[in-house]
Amino acid sequence: MIAYLSGNLAEKQPTRVIIDAGGIGYEVLIPISTYERLPAPNSAIKLLIYDLIREGDRQLFGFARESEREMFGWLLGINGIGPKIALSALSGLTSREIKRAVAEEDSKRLSAISGVGKKMAERIVIELKHKLSATDLLEAGAEEMDPLDSRTRDVALALIALGYKQIDAQKLARNAASKAGAEETVEDLVRSSLVS
Repeated sequence: MIAYLSGNLAEKQPTRVIIDAGGIGYEVLIPISTYERLPAPNSAIKLLIYDLIREGDRQLFGFARESEREMFGWLLGINGIGPKIALSALSGLTSREIKRAVAEEDSKRLSAISGVGKKMAERIVIELKHKLSATDLLEAGAEEMDPLDSRTRDVALALIALGYKQIDAQKLARNAASKAGAEETVEDLVRSSLVS
């Protein structure tokens, strides 16, 4: 299996690139999100690769970030989703936005992806919810939280582990952190969250 390709960007288009690696031109299909991060043609490039072999056919899919490659693999694991729809999903939404839609059970947002109807969007929510860790779910909604406040993040993760929904855990953690002094520990904040 090919993990990444490093070489010269011989050609680029919004949905595919050709990478010259050691004198061999590899055609790699990409989402728009990766295309936007590509250098100019004839520049050095390195793409993370998802190597897909199906029914004797081999296709290479390239990604600028590991989170995109991981989400692509997760989407392919859902019955009814092929590489075309998985690429379309990552072209329309970032992996973080997909995680957020899953965390919030927002199938309407997912159904806006080309090729994804209402039932498929609901299936994506159900199947990916089990793949995402509590940390993934929390980070998906992190736009509302200060990313530098690790103490608040740790409190929210502890509350999720105790069975709270992500949105509720974030609200409780932010509320407890706003009332707390700098000397209070994560454990103190979890306790105060539980009694508020």
